[in-house]
Amino acid sequence: MIVVIGEILIDIFPSYQRIGGAPFNFAYHLKQLGFGVRFFTRVGDDDHGHRILDFMENRGFDAEDVQIDQRHPTGTVQVALDSNGVPHFDIRENVAYDHLSLESAMGSKAQDARMIYFGSLIQRSANGYGQVQEFLRSSTEQTTCFCDINMRPPHVNPRAIDDSLHRADILKVNEEELDDIRRRLGGPPSADPFVSWLMARYAISTLAITQGSRGSTIVSGDLPIHHLMSGRDDVVDTVGAGDGYAAILAAGHINRIPWETVIDQASVFAARICRIPGAIPDDEHFYDQPRLLMKGNANGR
Repeated sequence: MIVVIGEILIDIFPSYQRIGGAPFNFAYHLKQLGFGVRFFTRVGDDDHGHRILDFMENRGFDAEDVQIDQRHPTGTVQVALDSNGVPHFDIRENVAYDHLSLESAMGSKAQDARMIYFGSLIQRSANGYGQVQEFLRSSTEQTTCFCDINMRPPHVNPRAIDDSLHRADILKVNEEELDDIRRRLGGPPSADPFVSWLMARYAISTLAITQGSRGSTIVSGDLPIHHLMSGRDDVVDTVGAGDGYAAILAAGHINRIPWETVIDQASVFAARICRIPGAIPDDEHFYDQPRLLMKGNANGR
């Protein structure tokens, strides 16, 4: 079982709205790929929250894992896209997911998890930070902790970043977030020595760095593995591309697929996400090819 903790929200684009949030996108992709997923989140008792609840129940998520907040609204994000489809976010504060409670999920659910996914936005509030870190402490050493850092200033809790790095077995960042972490922590000034320093300091076993149109890098062991992207002119927007990449990364780890194969599959999947509006597809056949690839390459590492 994969446990995912974090925000689900409504991305409000200039002309349409989509359900989103990095943890939800990650959970949704993995569920569509056939993995058992428990997604712990919180929404408001409002139109956005009801829409989210209906959507999740129709997609087979456990309704009991979604808390309903009577006092705080469902999270929303105003999304503006530049000429390249790159998003800029205006994230509403003090919303339902900031008040998530994981007390009922502590213990057995944490200990039964094969992987726990968590991010940094849910930890912007004191409550979210405390709940996530306590849940991670209740897990076992056999559980893989997957951390996806999402730096969204001013929604950054420095203490949460440091503690999350300490908890991470697998860390996924983009190159801007890696630079931000380097500025906060110090360490070697150039990229490659800093990556080695960061992984050693926090005992991170695998680090994935996405680099937009230039590709990505996975560092696990002695040598980095690179994937170079070919340029495309059919990008709708890049919202959720990193979450799709993270989902394939997690699936590859669980299925013990060689990282050389995982990085190719993750990159292709992320590129396909860029060709649809928003972070998740409407077409269920979108997942046919990655399902076959995951099944065909399993247990190769």
